[in-house]
Amino acid sequence: MGSRKGANAPPAPEDRIIAATLTTIGFDADDTLWHNERYFRFTQERFRDLLRDHADPDHLSERLLDAERRNLGRYGFGVKGFVLSMIETAIEVTEGRVPASVIAELMEAGREMLDHPIELLPGARETVETLAGSYRVVMITKGDLLHQERKLAQSGLGDLFDAVEIVSDKTCEIYARVFNRHGAGAERALMVGNSLRSDVIPPIMAGGWGVHVPHGEPWALEHAEPPSTHARFRRLANLTYLPDLIAWIDGS
Repeated sequence: MGSRKGANAPPAPEDRIIAATLTTIGFDADDTLWHNERYFRFTQERFRDLLRDHADPDHLSERLLDAERRNLGRYGFGVKGFVLSMIETAIEVTEGRVPASVIAELMEAGREMLDHPIELLPGARETVETLAGSYRVVMITKGDLLHQERKLAQSGLGDLFDAVEIVSDKTCEIYARVFNRHGAGAERALMVGNSLRSDVIPPIMAGGWGVHVPHGEPWALEHAEPPSTHARFRRLANLTYLPDLIAWIDGS
C-alpha cells in the first residue's frame, strides 16, 4: 500500500491543495500511539494451542474471525468482545465439550490483555507534544470505555490532548460530529492512524485529511484499499513525519 508520493515526504509543491488552515488534529490510539494488536495475536496463538486437538489451526482462526464479525454489533470492539468470541468458538468447534479449564484459561488470557502495561510507539509522545501547542489535538478511539480510559491514563499522554472521544465505531458521520465539536469542522481537520478502514477513509469522506501510518499486521476486519488517488490522502512511514506534513498543508 502506498500513496502517490511515497512514505516519507510531503508531496511536491505543484501538487499542493490550497485549503484553509487546519484547526484540529485527530489521533487514533491503538497501534498509532501505543502497541495493541500484537497482544491480540499472542492471545490468538494461545487460543489455537489450547484447542489444537479439536480443530486445524487455520480453520480455527477462520471460525474465530467469523465469530468476531458476527459479534461486533453485540459486543463492540475490544478485548471483552474478543474473549467472548473465543469462548463461543471453543464451544462450537468442540460441540459443547470444551473443558472448563480451557474456558478458564481464555478468561485469564483476557485479563492479562486488559492489564498489560502500555508501551508507546516510537515518536508518539514527541509528535503529540509538537502539535499540541498549535492545534486542538483530539484522541479518537473505539473500544471498551473503561479499558481505553485506563490505557490513556497509563500512557502518560492524557494531559496533552484537548479532548478524548471514545466511540463505538468510526464512521464518516461520527468524524463530522467530532470535528465540528472540537474545531471548525472536518474540512479543517486531519486524522492520523494505522487503520485505513477506521482512521483514514471515513475522515476523508467527511471532508478532512486522512493520514495512514501503517504498523504491524492489521486485524483482518480493518482491511481496506487505500484511497491512493484522493487529494487528501497521505501515507507516512511513522509519526515523526506528521508535523512536517501538517506544516506543508498549512503553508508554513
